[in-house]
Amino acid sequence: MNSTISSRRQWLGGIATAAAAGVAGPSIAANRVAVGGIGANKIVYQLNKADPAYQEDVLNSVSALLSKYVDDISIVVAVWGPGIHLLATNPQRPVAKLLQDRVRSMAEFYGVTFVGCNNTLRTLGWSGKDLHDYVKVEDFGAATVMRLQQEGYAYLAW
Repeated sequence: MNSTISSRRQWLGGIATAAAAGVAGPSIAANRVAVGGIGANKIVYQLNKADPAYQEDVLNSVSALLSKYVDDISIVVAVWGPGIHLLATNPQRPVAKLLQDRVRSMAEFYGVTFVGCNNTLRTLGWSGKDLHDYVKVEDFGAATVMRLQQEGYAYLAW
């Protein structure tokens, strides 16, 4: 894991500890978004709905695990169906900018892997170019989940 991500994780771990002790205010705790990477703990999330509350719940869960495990976790979010709009550069459904910003931050700064389903993209008439550059595209979201489970990832679906 690169040292920049590791340093951010350690910093976030300190913020998490301070927040738990009541030292950090809500604005700091709300920005304690993520810290992914390779670690002993591995989890793959399924995100397949367009509902903003659902998407926020999934991202909050990612944030909580990353805060708890800091440098010792690898997180993948497999996205398909109506959830794919969260990763799109020009979504065809309403997507909250805050949620898109959180996803970008998790991917770019904390090593969370977001996988977009190419089958969903084909259904929409899209390609990988319609998704943000930090998204990895794989053939089928469900197959990604299955493969990762075979590699020892725990699976969490909402």
